[in-house]
Amino acid sequence: MKKLVYYTNSRLLIILIAAAAFLLQGCKKDASSSTGIPAISAIRNYVAHPGDSLLSSAGTGQWIVISGKNLKGALHINIDGVAASFNDAWFSDTSAIVLIPAVIAFPSVPSSKLNTIEYITIHGQTTFSFPIVAPAPTISGISNESANVGDSVKINGFSFFFIKNVTFAGKTITDYTASNDGTTITLAVPSGITTGGPVSVTTATGSVTTVYNVEDFVSGVFCNFDAINTYPWGSGTSNSSYPGNTGYFDVMGATNLPAGGTDWYDYPHSINLNASQWVPASDIAASLDSYAVKFEINVTKPWSNGTIYILANYNFSNMAAYNPWKNADGSKTPFTTKGWQTVTIPLSNFIVKDGVAGLPPASIAALTGASGNTGMEFMFMNYTKDPVVLFEAAIDNIRVVKIK
Repeated sequence: MKKLVYYTNSRLLIILIAAAAFLLQGCKKDASSSTGIPAISAIRNYVAHPGDSLLSSAGTGQWIVISGKNLKGALHINIDGVAASFNDAWFSDTSAIVLIPAVIAFPSVPSSKLNTIEYITIHGQTTFSFPIVAPAPTISGISNESANVGDSVKINGFSFFFIKNVTFAGKTITDYTASNDGTTITLAVPSGITTGGPVSVTTATGSVTTVYNVEDFVSGVFCNFDAINTYPWGSGTSNSSYPGNTGYFDVMGATNLPAGGTDWYDYPHSINLNASQWVPASDIAASLDSYAVKFEINVTKPWSNGTIYILANYNFSNMAAYNPWKNADGSKTPFTTKGWQTVTIPLSNFIVKDGVAGLPPASIAALTGASGNTGMEFMFMNYTKDPVVLFEAAIDNIRVVKIK
């Protein structure tokens, strides 16, 4: 009996060893299919069928699918020498989903890296030639739309590469500096501007022109504290603490405003403007985000609590909040400016009711009335739980302009 048990156990052990060897051999075969040097055969568009097609080129900020073999186990994917975003968990051995970097400093890319995709895995690397095209330029804003002659101004945006022409207020600019990452163009405001005009940038890949004008002190102006709406009640007066202004301006302020303090009517907590045309009557049906309240601001003393609210005709149900010290995660960064800068608040941002964010008004008419002509108020209030120790900001050139 003992011999029989021993014999049986020995047979089972041999069978288990043989099975393990077979499985190990199978694993080795499976592993060998994903341990080779990566190879790229094509680049596809990352969209649902039928748009899943081969690409001959791609632009920055675009999702693509890399097709090939041995693509699993990616460590680095560099596009034009810049690290791309990816998640290897999404990859198979034959495809990889990758986001081309949104910003590639094309002029500074070495010629050996230009138009290349470098794919590095734990088993090797390969380089695939593929055209990465700089997109057409876009303008996101102008640092100061009302700057004085000779002042330094930045055009902010994307893809300012291979620039052919720049105009500011309709005047051609030849002396400017573009950042390496293509996000800013710095220039000095030229002389000879009389009526203002748009800003445009033309590159090798396209052109863009602002819908709105710069250096324009007439179009859409609600109050400039000079000739239009002059000094309404509740306003402060301009002073020498804020140089570089265009004419007179207002100074809003508050000291030791308690938590929950909404005493906007106390001087100089507010700017209360008489009725004026927010948008042309012919454009009252335009979308809320096609127009914006703009103004220039200058803050020299750190601002870290309390909010400037903008209202239409004292309507506390639809207010736009401006509190640049508040970060997206709720933390605070004391805010100051380097001189005057332009603030843009789309009408679609009028979503606050009594300090609590809600929904925007249904239309421009719902905000301003059917005529588009009503008053405007700037009120400094403190809906937070902390007191405002000190707030002071210079405001000028309040206007409502078309932005898209």
